[in-house]
Amino acid sequence: MASKNGVPFDPARILELLWRVGTKTSRTGLSVDAIVDAAIELADANGLEFVSMRNVAEHLGVGAMSLYTHVPGREELADLMIDRSIAGLYSHVDEPSADPGGWRPALRFVAERNWALYQRHSWLLEAEGARPVLGPHTNDKYEAELRTLVDTGLSDIEIDSVLTLVLTHVSGTARALAAATRVKEQSGMTDAQWWAATAPIIEQVMDRERFPVSSRVGTAAATSYDAAGDPVHAYRFGLECILDGVEVLMSRTHPADRSATSD
Repeated sequence: MASKNGVPFDPARILELLWRVGTKTSRTGLSVDAIVDAAIELADANGLEFVSMRNVAEHLGVGAMSLYTHVPGREELADLMIDRSIAGLYSHVDEPSADPGGWRPALRFVAERNWALYQRHSWLLEAEGARPVLGPHTNDKYEAELRTLVDTGLSDIEIDSVLTLVLTHVSGTARALAAATRVKEQSGMTDAQWWAATAPIIEQVMDRERFPVSSRVGTAAATSYDAAGDPVHAYRFGLECILDGVEVLMSRTHPADRSATSD
């Protein structure tokens, strides 16, 4: 059996916890749900690194060892937190695909919901791993988002790939925004203040003859964003480019079946 940090990790056990198979509430009121909710509160307020079994126990006002009766360890707790945080992302499984405009506004809706999710729970950007969390809420999310591309003529693999592309773009730009926010907080400087402080030196050392394109483009970007970059702009601009690309894919591989609109 594989292990994490020297502690045996049982994939079957985490699946049972995710689907609440055989879980119980103790006489003191402690349960998997209570533990996960407390952990999410701590992560929202202080970041994922602050979530330890000891800190969660203190937050709940119980002894740390009592948590292990319900959740084996921090790794399992992280998976439970991910699945729990996704609960209610959509009001029902057909909400994303209900837009009468077709797949394009539906995918845009999916992107916006995920973007907002990362703003509420930025720690998700650190918690998400290479393997999926196969909990009920994660599966509901996957089902709802896949349905936006049903009847578009794309193959099942293409549907999965398009959704992965959109979600990867959202998480990547959300991560950039979180990093930019963190830098501002740690440095005590806004982007405008940082740019104002560095601009005079850049003007002195930057050889415009050596870097004619980067000088021109960099100046235009800095003037537009009042910063070196703008993750929000990158998210919205990139999303529309991706949707344009998906439309081209559909027209090339399935010219007789075009369900998109130009919205």
